[in-house]
Formats: sequence, C-alpha cells, structure tokens
Amino acid sequence: MARDVSPPRGMRDFLPADKAKRERALRIIRDVYSSHGFEEIETPVVEDFERLHSGLGGDNEKLAFSVLKRGLDRGALEAAAQSGDAHDLADLGLRFDLTVPLARFYASHRSELPTVFRAIQIAPVWRAERPQKGRYRQFVQCDIDIIGDGTQLAEVELITATSAVLSTLGLQGCTIRINDRRILTGILDYCGFAPERFGSALISIDKLDKIGAEGVVKELSETGPDAAAVLGGLLERIEPHLAAGGVPMTTADILSVLPEGIDSDAVADMETLAKSLTELPSGVQVRFDPTLVRGMGYYTGTIFEIAHPESGSSVGGGGRYDGMIGRFLGQDVPAAGFSIGFERIVDLIEVDDAVASDSVVLVHDAVLDSADLSISTLMGIKSELIAAGKRVRLEKRAKNLTPVLDRAREAGFGSFAFVSAETTSAQDLVFKDLA
Repeated sequence: MARDVSPPRGMRDFLPADKAKRERALRIIRDVYSSHGFEEIETPVVEDFERLHSGLGGDNEKLAFSVLKRGLDRGALEAAAQSGDAHDLADLGLRFDLTVPLARFYASHRSELPTVFRAIQIAPVWRAERPQKGRYRQFVQCDIDIIGDGTQLAEVELITATSAVLSTLGLQGCTIRINDRRILTGILDYCGFAPERFGSALISIDKLDKIGAEGVVKELSETGPDAAAVLGGLLERIEPHLAAGGVPMTTADILSVLPEGIDSDAVADMETLAKSLTELPSGVQVRFDPTLVRGMGYYTGTIFEIAHPESGSSVGGGGRYDGMIGRFLGQDVPAAGFSIGFERIVDLIEVDDAVASDSVVLVHDAVLDSADLSISTLMGIKSELIAAGKRVRLEKRAKNLTPVLDRAREAGFGSFAFVSAETTSAQDLVFKDLA
C-alpha cells in the first residue's frame, strides 16, 4: 500500500517557481521597509511555554503548538494524566506570532538598542488553525514595529511604510481602516454598556459586516436592550459610510460619526493621523472605521487593518500595544506594530523577475566521451557566464525541449542557448528569448 506523502495538514510544499515568486516579493518588502529606516532582527522559532500563555496573545494562545519536555518519564506522564492537563508535559512552544517574541527580545537587549527602535521581522509562525483557503498552520508574517515612541509619529511611520510596500508590490485598491480602542470603549460607555459587557459587545460589533446593525442589536439585546438600541442607532448612522469604504480621514468627517464624550486624547490622536496621512501612494487609501475591533486583547490605542476587494479577509493589521513590553521589563515602554499577511498578499500580486534577463539556460549535447562535448568545456562556458554576472542552468538536449524550457521560464530564466561539441567558449553562444 502506497504511503501518504502529503505535507502535514495546513502546511505546504512550494515548487521552484512558487518559491522564486515568494522570495522576490519578500525581497521587495525587506527593501522598502529598510528604506524607511527599519532594521531586521531574528528570534528563535520557540519560546518558553509560560511566556506564550501569559495572556499576551489573546485567542492565539489556544492555537499554540506545544513542545514536550525532554526526558519525560512514566511518573511525569501519569501525573499529567491524573491532573488532566497536558500542558504539564510542555516547557516550550512554537511562536504563534512575532509580537510576543519581539517584546521578549526588546526586554533582553534594551541596553544594546536605540531609544526608539524600528524593527523588521519576516519569518514563519505556527498556529493549530482549522485549515481553509487563505488560512494555514504554518505561514509567514511580515512585521514592522516601533518601540519607544509614544506619539502618533510611530503610527504614521508604520502606515506610511506599509502603504509603500503595498504600492511597490503593485497591489492596487487597498484600504487601510483605522480606529482606536479608546474610541470603541468610549462608544460602549456612551451607549450605556456596563464594563463587564464590553468584551461581548465588541465581539458582536466585529460581526457588523456580516450581520448588519440589526443583527448586532438583536444579538446584544438578549442581555440589555436599552444599551443595544442606542448602539444600533449609532451603527445605522455609520453603516452608509462603511458601505462606501469607510469614513474619510478628515477631522470633520471623523467627528461627524462620533458621539459626544469620547476620550479627548483618542480623538486628538485620530485628528493627528487625519492630517498626517495625506501623501500616501496611489492605490492605497486610509479610512476611519469606528467599528473596527481587531481581536487581540493587547491593543491599547490606535488599531488598523488592510482590506482588499479580492480578499474575503483582511490582508494585514496592527496597532498600539503599550502594555505588553512592561510585562517582561517591569516598566512600560510604548510600542506599535503593523503586520502584513504575506500568504494572502502573495496570492494577489504578480511580481516581475528583474533578474530574468541575467538568467540563462545552456542546452547541451551529451557529455559521454571525448568525441562529444567534454565536461570541462561545458563547465568552463558556465563559469564564464557566472563570472559575467549570469545565473546559469544546465539542461541536456532532449527530443522535446518544450516542457524543459517551459519549466525554466516559470523558474525565472529569460533566455537559452545551445552548446555543442563545436562550442568552445561563451562567445560562441547564440541566445534566444524564452518569453
């Protein structure tokens, strides 16, 4: 019986052409972020179990893959079975995002870092998700974070740099929706929700695009109809703006959809963003969305999310998380970050291979004996081309070259040439365009 040779569920293999496309996109992302003054770091793929389950990761903590302790004996297994807690067997876990590792990294290396640290992290993370389209158990995140700046300049830099990435990748039609957690809690307070109901109310508001204002009110009315009705009136006023893509980022428009009494600092911060994000690249727009929630519990201020018309889910998001690093360091440090969902972005773009013109295929005759093309001659020609800055692949001449050349073109090669026993150097080659 044949054995199953598929990768683990929710994880994928990538063929050379797919891998090449991914690497080209990642190169663009790195270059753009670097041009905006961010520096790349790297952290381990595993963190201490207790750190990953310290309440910083929200619902993602439930999806963390755990790593068993080494040298477990029968007694440890029986104790875990008796307690009914399998976590007793783990002391490490695979990271489920890049934010918790960054907070630990900063706490470890603060004395070696600048006062305001701008970090790039591009790496795989793991979650025990239920696999579906666009959602995997292993996936790449592309994060930028600014630690040490408590002003709106941090949010402006993050949104500007991310917008530049989207534009450079050629992803048109993106909308960055912006809100503030303080505005959300202010709306709930205005409507009359008790603080202990804020969590359930936010879960319902997060479904607005799926069930509408009427559905949100119905869901919340079961535990308090008066506050739900007030919220419903606000949502009905906001819904037409959301249907049009969001509230324009002008001070007047932002204030027009907010009730009185909202946190004045939060409103001032939103006004600052409105005035500061007027020079973004074409193809990217920013809109205020007072119903944007984002599920991570560690956000303390501004939150943002990237929407694209060809994606059923957000393709990126982030926000301010001022309280997280203090959990490791013992003192609060302001922090904000923005993450691009690479797996969703890469499916929406076409990335030109700038090096295709320098990538060549040498289709050679047999190298069986001295009467044919010699290995040393073939390798000498290849070395000449490599020394000239070319990327070179060798392919043996076949009766049907079409599939061979098709694969080479998909892998990013731009031209090919035949090498025969009469070819003595790279100067003798005649290149033909693979396109």
